[in-house]
Amino acid sequence: MKGISVFGSGRMGEIFAGNVAAHPGARLVSVMNPNIASARKLTDRFGGRPVGTPEEALADPEVEAVIISTPTTTHLEYIEAAAAAGKPILCEKPLDLNLERTDRCLEVLEKHPVPFMLGFNRRFDPQISALQRAVRSGEIGTLTFLMSTSREPAPPPISYVRTSGGYFADATIHDIDLICWIAGERPVEVFATGSCMVDPEIGALGDIDTAMTVMKMPSGALAHVNNCRRNVYGFDQRLEAFGSEGMIQTANQRDDDLIRWTSQQTDAKAPLKHFFLERYEASFRQELQEFLDALTEGRPPSATAEHGRTALAIALACEESRRQGRAIKPHY
Repeated sequence: MKGISVFGSGRMGEIFAGNVAAHPGARLVSVMNPNIASARKLTDRFGGRPVGTPEEALADPEVEAVIISTPTTTHLEYIEAAAAAGKPILCEKPLDLNLERTDRCLEVLEKHPVPFMLGFNRRFDPQISALQRAVRSGEIGTLTFLMSTSREPAPPPISYVRTSGGYFADATIHDIDLICWIAGERPVEVFATGSCMVDPEIGALGDIDTAMTVMKMPSGALAHVNNCRRNVYGFDQRLEAFGSEGMIQTANQRDDDLIRWTSQQTDAKAPLKHFFLERYEASFRQELQEFLDALTEGRPPSATAEHGRTALAIALACEESRRQGRAIKPHY
């Protein structure tokens, strides 16, 4: 069993702690949070012990790997500490919100070459990973269009938006990573535009809650992403890949796939999964499995720090495009 310390005890910390505790090949050794009471809430449920500092967690010889699920602004500090201690790391996305600090993360990992995985969990969704394999195997011929729809039921609290780094770096970055991963290439230019149509407080911060992005790939393939922080029918998550020999789509998920007919309705289906934690529940479990498999097999994890830098560079180019109203070449 691999002994793991989870840094952070918020929403994502809870997901990781629960998945580690439930995994037959892992053991939750500790949960780290300067707020010990918060950490204890998770250890009371999932086992392990609460600790208040990264130094205490990393000094424990039972800790063989670290999962970082703390606020983005702390990632660099904790990556430095864990890497210097020789601990493999699974870190929630993004590495950071600016390229300079992201490059510092890469420098740290070059100096201390521990196994490192970035938490782009949607790669590990069964439908999405099957689509990626089909596209890369040539099932639909030459990729022409790649389209991603990602619409949330409601915007996050304004306190979260204030420190999120903007819509593209916070949310669209998932779609960006998937598109690059599926296509096997990264865009040479992006054009993005957006509006604030959901929450005026988001607009008052200079951010947006509704966006469309077009990316042009070196091959000529075009990718399109549409995002919105309001969707009355649930968490709408769809991908479509269109090529010279056909098309592949992923479907939204529901609690059941029954189709109902009554005197009041026809072709009726259950509502969509309502939140990303429900929609991507399987992907979080499979993400942890990939991390543990990589450690066991002695290979690099499939979602790397370099992938995180690429996705952030594109997200920042999207924001620049939105503000300038023109196509932008990402600075890789």
